[in-house]
Amino acid sequence: MSQIPTPPIVKNLIIINVLVFLAQKILPIGEILTNYGALYFWDNPNFHLYQYLTSMFLHDSIAHLFFNMFMLWMFGKFFEYEIGSRRFLIYYLICGIGASIFFMVANWLDYNPFVAVIGASGAIYGILMAFAVMHPNERIALLFFPVPIKAKYFVLGMIAIEFLLGMMQSGSPIAHLAHVGGMLFGYLLLKYWKIRHKIYF
Repeated sequence: MSQIPTPPIVKNLIIINVLVFLAQKILPIGEILTNYGALYFWDNPNFHLYQYLTSMFLHDSIAHLFFNMFMLWMFGKFFEYEIGSRRFLIYYLICGIGASIFFMVANWLDYNPFVAVIGASGAIYGILMAFAVMHPNERIALLFFPVPIKAKYFVLGMIAIEFLLGMMQSGSPIAHLAHVGGMLFGYLLLKYWKIRHKIYF
């Protein structure tokens, strides 16, 4: 993959996430920001619809933030250049919100209400799906998986792993099924654009 400048939406999303994280950890209202912005289960009295959006911009730790922003920068910049900034932002938000909805429904079906979740991971996994759809034979090698593998196989493996972990680790602090939801919504949106708007990937 050739090196290209970071496009505006990816750059601004990274800036916003970093600023929100600093506000969480430094400002006196940080705890309030986290408590009100996190996504709660829908029968929790603290649940509000806006949390589907706000929870995407909150992170628990520097490692959590770094991983998500690194993946956004690494894969999102190519995707934004290829489909345009406006459509990229729509895709990012739909994947993030869709991931939360999928996670909420999956936990409801499993009778496993959670306390609260935060993070941009659902949207990030949606971007991984987009990269695999648009560049299926591009080889990916990451720090936690240093062996180069074609994007289409990498993403299929990630879906299987995240789904199995979500089923086996009920109550895990990592929302594995939200990752699956982000990929699912991303795939469906790409297919919709292909059919409705004749965008071919």
